[in-house]
Amino acid sequence: MTHNSESVAQQLTTIEDHWRWGISCMHGAEVFFGHGTDNADSETQVLLAHVLHLDLMQLDRFRKAVMTDAERELFLRLLQERIEARKPAAYLTGEAWFAGLPFKVDERVLIPRSPIAELIESEFQPWLTEPPQHILDLCTGSACIAIACAYAFPDAEVDALDISPDALAVAEENIAAHQLEHRVFPMVSDLYSAVPEQRYDLIVTNPPYVDAEDMADLPAEFHHEPELGLAAGEDGLDLVRTILREAPQHLTEHGILICEVGNSMVHMMELYPEVPFTWLSFERGGDGVFLLTRQELLEHQASF
Repeated sequence: MTHNSESVAQQLTTIEDHWRWGISCMHGAEVFFGHGTDNADSETQVLLAHVLHLDLMQLDRFRKAVMTDAERELFLRLLQERIEARKPAAYLTGEAWFAGLPFKVDERVLIPRSPIAELIESEFQPWLTEPPQHILDLCTGSACIAIACAYAFPDAEVDALDISPDALAVAEENIAAHQLEHRVFPMVSDLYSAVPEQRYDLIVTNPPYVDAEDMADLPAEFHHEPELGLAAGEDGLDLVRTILREAPQHLTEHGILICEVGNSMVHMMELYPEVPFTWLSFERGGDGVFLLTRQELLEHQASF
């Protein structure tokens, strides 16, 4: 924000004034959206709601209310950091929402945004024939998938695995905040290494899958996220190959694997043309998520 824009900002009084100002500043700065919001309006609301300790419905209800000097100062500081540092709003507020649940996030973990949330909310229907008893969230990060699965299936135990101790420290905070220590178990693990004998009714994974070309072209906002959670080699499939190859030995007879590969789905289809991936669709948008049964994985294990 320029000195002139700071001068103009002094004329703002109401929530609505700051709301409009934030949208205009973000549009002018051409920031990138895609870390929980997809437009300047939503991103500005996230910052305002955080500063004012209001939810989004309350924000609209009180839009004509005058903001205090302290509130104005904090909002304008966050807006400036959002624009100048290109830091996503979730890192500025320390919170993100996934599957209708709040999660602590910081730069040790990716910001939750997977379309897998929609699958969890629908309890993976029609793909699961009965509620799973043992679930694995592989590459758990903040543990948002693991925790959301624990809410969806209250009788299930969930293992939350990640290679990053830093990410698991955040995961442990989230598990404690949701009081799920007795059902969600975080473990440091290089993919399946910490659970060599365990079998699961459901494996859900959102592993690193960004290929080298896309990593080089990512907007600045992504560089605040841990590279370990994004980059996956030349074609984005370094980890996915191992996940596919070893999945059958970790699934029960009727178990299923759900895996997100994003834009690398093109590489997947080229690499494994004979594998019968079920590519899932989402009402709220998103793609690059496939499903394979244990039987399908076994039948094509030689391909992996």
